[in-house]
Amino acid sequence: MKKSLIYIVIALLFAGFAAYKIVDNKKQQTAKVQEVAKQVDKINVNVETVKFDHIDTDYTANGTFLPKAETNLSSEISGKVVSVLVKEGSRVGAGQVVATIKKDAIEVDMSQAQNNLQNAIIDNQRYENAFKTGGVTKQQLDNSRLQLRNAQAAVRAQSVRVNNAAVRAGISGTINKRMVEPGAVVSPGTPMFEIVNINTLKLSVLVDESQISKLQIGQVVPISVNVYPEDSYSGRITFIAPKSDASLNFPVEIEVSNNGKLKAGMYATAVFKTNNGASNQSLLTVPVEAFVNGVTSGQLFIVDNNGTAKMIKVQIGKVFGNRVHVISGLKGGEQVITSGQINLDNGSKINIVK
Repeated sequence: MKKSLIYIVIALLFAGFAAYKIVDNKKQQTAKVQEVAKQVDKINVNVETVKFDHIDTDYTANGTFLPKAETNLSSEISGKVVSVLVKEGSRVGAGQVVATIKKDAIEVDMSQAQNNLQNAIIDNQRYENAFKTGGVTKQQLDNSRLQLRNAQAAVRAQSVRVNNAAVRAGISGTINKRMVEPGAVVSPGTPMFEIVNINTLKLSVLVDESQISKLQIGQVVPISVNVYPEDSYSGRITFIAPKSDASLNFPVEIEVSNNGKLKAGMYATAVFKTNNGASNQSLLTVPVEAFVNGVTSGQLFIVDNNGTAKMIKVQIGKVFGNRVHVISGLKGGEQVITSGQINLDNGSKINIVK
């Protein structure tokens, strides 16, 4: 009887312990489910602590070198090219004869014009003398004087044609292209040579409106050339456009002395110092990807004290690569959300992953 009672007590104890474990396990499972539910209710985000960074604030603009002077030399008269005195790559001076055009017919016209002038001089002198004695009228004398002037003009015109038979370089420089050969027949306007002067080059760049007010004519600008990374160049600003293009960029030209290595068309970069010569400034910045709907919106999310996302609006400055200068709206030390913003609303619960 006693043994049976002991067995019953032991069985009750086991049953009670089992019941306790079941209840305890249920409580633990409920707690886990609630925790999971809380986590599911939160949106995973990455964050970055806002701080001051040393940023290279120099403004750079890319462009290509242009010749300081260039011209396309064309024929002024019609005729056959007798000789071409230069080749591509030849250096020429302003006024130098680079080709000649056959002028036999022009010289014939010149002789005729000179003969007509001599006759006009003689006729006019006869009318002048006759007018003094009343032998001719004033109108006849005026016609004689007009014929003399016309004959003189005809001689000058033929002199120009004769002179134009010798084709002369308009500027000093280098023959970049030769487009005629001896024997070619040309007419007024026929292209013959392309001449460029690259002793001095112009670097043409575009500068945005935020920087243009800091530039002035005569300012010295460091230049780097892609194909000569080991060389240092500099130039002076010679032109700042008074009007921007459609993208609010202003054309700027920088004159650069050529050491003999530079060529027109080469790619180069102008470096504009924006902080009294200092390249680095300590600026409060945030990453580009932190902004909602792009940097221009000025909107981003920060982590609020209660573990939620808070949307704020900041005033932005210049963009430096993937960093954006924040002028106002942040003080430093805040945690700005850098990913996951697409799922956030103001006040959304968040789970910081990074």
